Amino acid sequence: MEDIKAKKSEIRRSALAQRDALSNEERGEKSAAIMARLFDFANFLEARIVLFYMSHNSEVDTEPMIRKALEHGKTVALPLVGKKEGQIVPFKIDNLDQDIRPGYRGIREPIPQRCKQIPVEQINLAIIPGIAFDERGGRIGHGTGCYDRFIPQLDITTRKVALAFECQIVPQIPMEPHDRYIDILITEERIVYKI
Repeated sequence: MEDIKAKKSEIRRSALAQRDALSNEERGEKSAAIMARLFDFANFLEARIVLFYMSHNSEVDTEPMIRKALEHGKTVALPLVGKKEGQIVPFKIDNLDQDIRPGYRGIREPIPQRCKQIPVEQINLAIIPGIAFDERGGRIGHGTGCYDRFIPQLDITTRKVALAFECQIVPQIPMEPHDRYIDILITEERIVYKI
C-alpha cells in the first residue's frame, strides 16, 4: 500500500510539474480546444444539469466553459466543499460574477446564501478535476479524497468526465480500493472512453 502511495505521489508531482510548465498562452489555446470538444460532445449536449468545478492555478480553464454553458441554458452546478471530511455539496449557480467566492484551498465556490443546493442524483454529467489520468479511467487528484467520496453518490447513469491536457495523461495510474474511475477523458487532442 505504501508503494502505491509513493507511486501516486511521484505521478502527481510529475504531472503537476508538466502542467505548471505550460505557458499561459499554451494553456489558453489547449483549454479552448478542450472546450470545443466538450461543447460538441453528445453526452454534454444532452445533459440538462452539469456539475463543473472552478479551475485553479494551472488547471484546464473551466470559467469560459461555465459561462458558455449558462448562456446555452444549461443548469450549472459547482461544488461547495464542506469542512466535514471534505464533503462535496453541489449548488446551482446563475451568475458566475455574483454567485461565487474564494473557499476551500482558495478555490472559488458557490455562496450557499445565494445559490440553491442541487440533489446529487439529478446531475446528468459531472466534470471531475484531477492532476493525472490514464486511458482506463484512472485518476489522481490532490490526495484529499473529496471526489473519491463524491463519485459513488452520483447516479449510475451520470457521466463522469475529466478535462485534461495531454501532458497529464500517463500510461497507468495505480488504483487503490477507495479510488474511483472516470468514464470519459477530454484533452486538446482527443476524447478517450474508459477501456
